[in-house]
Amino acid sequence: MIVLFCAFLALVLLFGDLIVKAWAEATAVFQGEYFLGIIRWNYTKNAGMAFGIFSDNPSMMYVVTALTVAMIVGLAVLFFTLFKKNVPARVALAAIEAGAIGNLVDRLILGYVRDMVDVAPLGFGVCNLADFYVTFGAVALVIIILFIGKDAAFPLAKKWREEQKREEEKRERKGDA
Repeated sequence: MIVLFCAFLALVLLFGDLIVKAWAEATAVFQGEYFLGIIRWNYTKNAGMAFGIFSDNPSMMYVVTALTVAMIVGLAVLFFTLFKKNVPARVALAAIEAGAIGNLVDRLILGYVRDMVDVAPLGFGVCNLADFYVTFGAVALVIIILFIGKDAAFPLAKKWREEQKREEEKRERKGDA
């Protein structure tokens, strides 16, 4: 059931990203005033990576695109193996996958990524929904790996720490036998 939920979530996020990009491109969203001094709509075409890195180097962009495909496959493998029993991690991975695929679709079909959310006052430049999915999904995944659940590196809940300790003791008893 969780696989279907995550697949549905990823598809909804992916289509949302592609629809917003198509709308931004069709309307050529203009530069306006920054809302609350931090965000504005500003349609741009990014032929490079984040902040336009490698935009003048097509050879490197082929490498980046290949690495993106490898990352998408790797995340899918993690979804079905390492994080098979970790629902929060699987949801975070679904968001990361949606963002990575959204930008990959742009890069493969158009040769550039459509960006429209200008958050330059925060030090990030212009991005899109897919970038938010990847960023927030990755941050959530790190938090989950570090603190959420009995398999976390530093479980926050007492019950998770106790469960982790019981499993450790069980493994030690097995090793002594």
